[in-house]
Amino acid sequence: MEAFFRTHRYLVEHVNAPVHRILMDEINWSDRMIGIKGPRGVGKTTFLLQYAKEHFDILDKQCLYINMNNFYFQGHGIADFAGEFYRRGGRVLLIDQVFKQPNWSTELRKCYDLFPNLKIVFTGSSVMRLKDENPELNGIVKSYDLRGFSFREFLNLLTNNNFKPYSLDDIIQHHEQIERQILPKVSPNRYFQDYIHHGFYPFFQEHRNYSENLLKTMNMMTEVDILLIKQIELKYLTKIKKLFYQIAEDGPSKTPNITKLSQDIETSRATVMNYIKYLTDARLLNLIYPVGQGIPKKPTRIMLQNTNLMYAIYPIQVDKQEAMETFFVNTMWKDHQVNTGTRDCNFLVDERLKFRIVDAKAVDRCRFSNEIIYARYNTEIGKDNQIPLWLFGFLY
Repeated sequence: MEAFFRTHRYLVEHVNAPVHRILMDEINWSDRMIGIKGPRGVGKTTFLLQYAKEHFDILDKQCLYINMNNFYFQGHGIADFAGEFYRRGGRVLLIDQVFKQPNWSTELRKCYDLFPNLKIVFTGSSVMRLKDENPELNGIVKSYDLRGFSFREFLNLLTNNNFKPYSLDDIIQHHEQIERQILPKVSPNRYFQDYIHHGFYPFFQEHRNYSENLLKTMNMMTEVDILLIKQIELKYLTKIKKLFYQIAEDGPSKTPNITKLSQDIETSRATVMNYIKYLTDARLLNLIYPVGQGIPKKPTRIMLQNTNLMYAIYPIQVDKQEAMETFFVNTMWKDHQVNTGTRDCNFLVDERLKFRIVDAKAVDRCRFSNEIIYARYNTEIGKDNQIPLWLFGFLY
């Protein structure tokens, strides 16, 4: 146990968390069982350590961080370890990569039933279905999603500002006032393209090649998260990767041809749709459907989950309009539903708001309508129903 405490103290002391993640304020920390899901690379480990640093003294043995990568847990269950920690006065156990432990959900249920004064906060892959696939956790676990950096968080980090997030309604109704609060302090356009290229995953701060690091992360998402958690045989890995690359190469502008994709990877249409769902769960894809439709039906558009993926996979072919639409959809997905737009708009948000993503430099080509909200890129200012696209990066 002392070895785990030494590791805990070292990691908490050396954690680098210069940005306060908004999820830290959204979680109800009084709950006894809290699950934090998210794709690889978005900072789940840092998030746990940041919580420990902000709420406990570094020498306080009531809180302990453990990682299921530790080989100790190949021979010891979570419940047994938690029991020993609890008997020593432990009250908050932070478990990283919980899915690496066999029967992890059963073990967590044991902890909940046996140790009433123990709080457990665990992280897992976005591929996990906490309640659907683990009924023993129904009613006892509160689940949250940690996303990559928003443009707001990226901007705060690089400019030492402390800009707050805004709701979608605030941005639509008061964007001109919000712009007047931000623009005197920083020029968002100076940083926006950098964010589009490499700002979503916090590891851009590391002194390594970002694209290579992201490619490695994407491979881990498919090789470990999808195959391990969904229990897919290794021989199907090449098909999943080929499908993902084919979707990325085709781009999000046209309706996907599921029959052609199934022929390309030599499998059935149903299997292609299953693979697409897994890639979506892994936060590698976003699927756009007409209102009222969803999986297993064919989507009208398949988009990469964020713009950084576009530049990592096929940098020479990134289309500016497609990148801006990908940014918009990604930032909206946290709290809003995005559906296929009508003939006069790109997207329908929350089944009521029509959005069109437009280049401010080519704005003369648009026939404006008061019923549409125009998210404009290549500009920092807006007017009426024309809103600068970068400002939607302040939604979280």
